[in-house]
Amino acid sequence: MKNRFMPENGLINVSRQQGDCSRPVHQWDGVPWQALSLLCLALLVFASCGKRSSLEAVVQAKPESAAAKFDACGLLTGADIEAIMGSPLKETKSSGAANEGMRVSQCFYTAQEFSKSVSLAVTRSDPGSPVKRGANAYWEEMFGRFRNEEKEKARESESDKEKKESLREQREKGKEEEGGVPPKKISGAGDEAFWIGNRVGGALYVLKKDKDAFARISVGGPDKEEIKIDKCKALAQKAINRL
Repeated sequence: MKNRFMPENGLINVSRQQGDCSRPVHQWDGVPWQALSLLCLALLVFASCGKRSSLEAVVQAKPESAAAKFDACGLLTGADIEAIMGSPLKETKSSGAANEGMRVSQCFYTAQEFSKSVSLAVTRSDPGSPVKRGANAYWEEMFGRFRNEEKEKARESESDKEKKESLREQREKGKEEEGGVPPKKISGAGDEAFWIGNRVGGALYVLKKDKDAFARISVGGPDKEEIKIDKCKALAQKAINRL
């Protein structure tokens, strides 16, 4: 096989002698080297542009909002759990969700004695949602009417009190039979607090107005409702002070 370089036209002439089948003629044989160089350069530019556009997409992506990054697990410490629940903290597990303009960050604090574990959820407005809804307004929807009932109780005269109490007991009995228990107003926690009890325990809801947020906290264990409320109040106060 003869290889001859011809400088006058820049071609590489590759020919085969008769009977030489050692390799096939390459598909680029006879193509000017300048053309091959330009083709390679174009491929490199195309590849680099693809990488740059991918990188730009990452750099220009909007950073995650502060509300999305918020982790409720940072609001209570192991020392808090051990001091109030009487069992060391084993681990925490966080989760989150967003819906209808609200964002909820939840943390489950698993105690070594599992029945003394704690569940905490913090609800705040979601600035990234097209639905504009504040946590304070949502709180009002949930508990505003029950606050008004408490005020009505304070204004009632003794004569009217017995009649209204009887009617109220009937309404509440009906709610209990339907599976719903009206919230109980609790003092000494946050700007306002309500306890919602159920057959297995209950949860304390605590409002933090200046942060436009509220917390829901529940605890495990065999304690009576009054003791559970006290534990929830102590834990909730520590949590909302760290918001």
